[in-house]
Amino acid sequence: MREHFSRTTASASETEAIAGRLARQLELADVVTVSGELGSGKTTFVRGACRALGIKRPVTSPTFTVGHRYRGSTDVSHLDLYRFQGLSAAEWGDLEPYFEDAICFVEWPEAAANALPPVRVAVRLSHVDREHRTIELESDDRRLLAEVAGDADARV
Repeated sequence: MREHFSRTTASASETEAIAGRLARQLELADVVTVSGELGSGKTTFVRGACRALGIKRPVTSPTFTVGHRYRGSTDVSHLDLYRFQGLSAAEWGDLEPYFEDAICFVEWPEAAANALPPVRVAVRLSHVDREHRTIELESDDRRLLAEVAGDADARV
């Protein structure tokens, strides 16, 4: 059964903090999709997750390069499928190595049309107004979402 978590943030640092709490619950080979309209904070979310996983170098949008691989104690892959219209076998062959031996964050996952490996957490960011964003997380893992939410009762 899919569980949900939702929170409204008022700053990039709040968005990064939620991403950091999520990242500390992730394991090697986990896939996290990150959806939302342009400017909703997708890359900010991934940056917060990377910081929590010990990535020190700048985390930037891979829109024009399709993907970045950040080396750390746990490697993180960051893909942006914005420019894709579905995935051909050849395109998947180019993307597949990003999923190996890393935690993988995928922006604009809708373009993959079910070609991604199993997704542990689906994140959706949306504008509330100029300063506020809503972050929604969906997962089958109730315990993971409880940790992100800080819900002690759900962790028991």
